[in-house]
Amino acid sequence: MTRKSILSVATALTILTASCGGNKGNKEAADNQQKETVANVDVHGQWYLDSIVFSDSDYVRVRPDERLSSIHQYIVFEDNTYFIKTNCNTISGSYTIKGDSITLGDGAMTEMACDDMSVEEALRRILPNIATVYIQTDSIARLDSRNPSEYIVLRKAPIKIK
Repeated sequence: MTRKSILSVATALTILTASCGGNKGNKEAADNQQKETVANVDVHGQWYLDSIVFSDSDYVRVRPDERLSSIHQYIVFEDNTYFIKTNCNTISGSYTIKGDSITLGDGAMTEMACDDMSVEEALRRILPNIATVYIQTDSIARLDSRNPSEYIVLRKAPIKIK
């Protein structure tokens, strides 16, 4: 081989190697971007508290008393904050969502004494462990705890009630 031929082959190999390496870098960058742009679950708005479940044997029903139809128990997600209204007290704090992961930050809770505090006790127990959110239909959402078999079922409110 002549010197010119060797130089041509070396140049071609350098270009080929650089282009392969560049594609690998571009592919990795595209993969990383795709991982970062996972769509966040949209929980904005008002949701009725339907039920809080700890296990099949320890089940707390959160629906308001049918006789007190003017009382609604709900959670509102708005501007990275959540607000919960029970039959007796309120709870509020901040939240973050990344993909289907949700973190409910510590917040404030009113401490009015009521005849039935089971809802407040259940929320105090489960809220710190909520880790994921699933929108099952347009009108049903489920907040799953890190603990197996613990979750909250929410039902989308047709209109905002406060």
